[in-house]
Amino acid sequence: MSDRLDIKRQAFRKTSLFSSLNEQELDRLAEMAKLLALPPGATLFMKGDPGDRLFIVIKGVVRISTVSMEGRETTLNLIGAGQMLGEIAVLDGGDRTADATILDATELLAIEKRDLLAFLEQNPRCCIRMLAACADRLRWVSGLLEDANFLELPARLAKRLLLLARTFGRPVTDGIRIDLRLSQQDLATHMNVTRESVNKLIHSWQMEGLVQTGRGWVVVRDEDALEDLAEIES
Repeated sequence: MSDRLDIKRQAFRKTSLFSSLNEQELDRLAEMAKLLALPPGATLFMKGDPGDRLFIVIKGVVRISTVSMEGRETTLNLIGAGQMLGEIAVLDGGDRTADATILDATELLAIEKRDLLAFLEQNPRCCIRMLAACADRLRWVSGLLEDANFLELPARLAKRLLLLARTFGRPVTDGIRIDLRLSQQDLATHMNVTRESVNKLIHSWQMEGLVQTGRGWVVVRDEDALEDLAEIES
């Protein structure tokens, strides 16, 4: 088996949707899928594009965002290794509902809609897991709306940093480091607030020793304190 096919098989195996497939099924998927490598800043798809492919991230990060009529950008989600994106438009036949931009150098698998649907018709287990994945996305969006309406900024930012640390972080001597090239403006758009409000709060937390920031990185130094903030404010 070629190295490229093996890379694709391993990527599918690490994705919850396809993790229970047997070797023959994985081989079939690997033959269908195409490998993509995209640099930071590249556009994977835009709102309104046809939903013609499902994507699975092998490594890197993809930002899902949307822009209001007034031109204000909001980050809806960050998709990392082992996660999929684009499934909603593939399943319902509609257009893309958000923009997908490469945040960090990223490798992905792309499966054409017709190939995926044909595969799902023959694999009920994957259909059930696909439904579960869509339900998870709905829960995620519901949680975002709930946080935006009922939580103050300190709780929202604490929850977001903890989530980023646990999803994308790596242990370092003084905490958990998040290397996502996220600026404070990025964090602000992630929560639909102003950069100034995030800057003020981050500065306060740095003085208290909760976090440390630099150009494109954040270190969560006191995870317990952030957890307390999220719980107290919620």
